Amino acid sequence: MQEHIDLDQKQVNETLLKDVVGTPRWWLPAVGFLGMVFLAGVGAFGYLLNKGVGVWGQNRPVFWAFDMTNFVFWIGISHAGIMISAILRLTQAEWRRPVTRAAEVLTVFSLTAALMAAPLTHTGRPWRSWLWIFPYDFERGVWPNVRSAFVWDPSAVMTYLTASTLFVIIALLPDLAVIRDRTTGMRQKIYGFLCLGWRGTPRQWKLQAVAGILLSALVLPVFVSVHSIVSWDFAVQIGVEGWHSTIFAPYFIIGAIHSGVSAVATVMVLMVWLFKWDKVLRPDHFDAIGRLLIIVATVWFFAFFLEWVFALYTLEKPELVLRELQVFKMPYMPLFLTFLVTAFFFPVPLWLFKNVRRSLFWMFVTTISVNIGMWLERFLIIVPGIIRRQPTEFNWGSYHPSIIEILILTATFAWVAMGMLVFAKVFPLVPLFDIKEGMVGRHVIKIGRKIVPASIRE
Repeated sequence: MQEHIDLDQKQVNETLLKDVVGTPRWWLPAVGFLGMVFLAGVGAFGYLLNKGVGVWGQNRPVFWAFDMTNFVFWIGISHAGIMISAILRLTQAEWRRPVTRAAEVLTVFSLTAALMAAPLTHTGRPWRSWLWIFPYDFERGVWPNVRSAFVWDPSAVMTYLTASTLFVIIALLPDLAVIRDRTTGMRQKIYGFLCLGWRGTPRQWKLQAVAGILLSALVLPVFVSVHSIVSWDFAVQIGVEGWHSTIFAPYFIIGAIHSGVSAVATVMVLMVWLFKWDKVLRPDHFDAIGRLLIIVATVWFFAFFLEWVFALYTLEKPELVLRELQVFKMPYMPLFLTFLVTAFFFPVPLWLFKNVRRSLFWMFVTTISVNIGMWLERFLIIVPGIIRRQPTEFNWGSYHPSIIEILILTATFAWVAMGMLVFAKVFPLVPLFDIKEGMVGRHVIKIGRKIVPASIRE
C-alpha cells in the first residue's frame, strides 16, 4: 500500500499481541454488557420452549417474520469471509492482509447466529431437529421431503461453517506458535497444544500456503450455493406467488456480499478505534474496501432493479398486489423508502468521494447504514410477501413483533459482537504472518515521475 508504515517483526508482534497478552480496560465491561444482552435472549428462548411459538407475534398467514429475517441477514453477513479472504487471496490483493482473519471469524460467528435465529427457534422443539436428516420412522422408512429447501439448508450451512472454521484454524497455526513462544506456564502449554507442533519449517509453511489456496478454491461453490439455497426457501414456496422469481438466487448472493463486505468495513473501523491498530490498518485499506463496495452496491442495485422488472413485466395480479403493498401501504411504505436510502442512495454517493472512503467516521456510518437497509430488505421480502390474503386462507391479520422476537434478535447481535471480542482477547484478530509477509515482500519503485508501491513475488 502507498501509505504503509514499515514495522519489523518485533514491532508487529508487540502491536498485534498487546491485547492478547494484556487486557484493555474497556474489554471486560463491554463483554459483560454483551453477555447480559445475550442471556436475556437465552431467557426469551427458554420461555419460547416452555410456552411454544405462540409467544411470537406471528399469526395466520404470517408464519415467518423476525426469525427468518434474522436467518437470511446473518447468512448474508457470513459471506464476508469468503469475499474478503478466499476471493481476494486468490486474486492476490495486497490490501486484504490485515482484515482476512477478522472477516473469517465474522463468518463463523454469523453462521452460528443464523443457526440460532431461525432453524432452532422456528421449530419450537429444537430437540426434534434431527428429523430433518433422519427418517421419522426407521421401520416404515418415512423420510422428510428431500425436495424442500429446508432439507438442503442444514447441509449447506454446516458445510459452509466447517470450511470457514478450517480457514480460521489453518491461518491461526503460525500465530499460535508466536504466542506460545512469548508466554509462560499454563498459557504456554495451552497455546503449544493448539498450534499442533508448529515449528516454522519450510515444509510446514508450504503445506499451510497450499491449504489456504485449496480451501479458497474449494469453498467458492459453497459460497454460491448457500445463499442460493436460502433464496429457494422463498422461491419454491407454493402459496406465495410473489416469491416465484428466477432472479432470487443471484439477487440474494450479491445482496449477501453487499451486507457482508459492509460488515467487514465496520469491523475494520472498530479495530482501529478499539485496539489502536492504525499502524496496520491505513487509510488506503479503507479506500480499497470503499471502492469494492461501490462495485458491489451497484451490481446489487442492478439485481434489485431486475427483480422488480421481472415482477412487473408479466402484469400478474399477485405480483402487482405485493409490490403495491410494499411501496404504497402502511406501515411498509416508510420502511421501503428507508431501505432504499440506507442501502444505496445514502452510502454509495458518499463512497464516490475519496475523503469519505478514507474517513473512519464516515465509513462506519455508511456501512452501518447499509446493513440497516439490508435487514429491512429481507423483512420487506418476507412479511409483505405472506401477509397478503391467499385464496385458501379463511382468516388473516397484521403482524407486530413481540418482545420475545426482539430479545432473540438483539441476542444474535450481542452474540456476534461478544464472540469477536472474546476471540480478539484469546487469539490475534490480525494475522501476524500475513502482515510480516507483506512487510518483507513490499517494495517501492519509481515509474517515470511517480513512486508507486509494488509487491515482490516469487
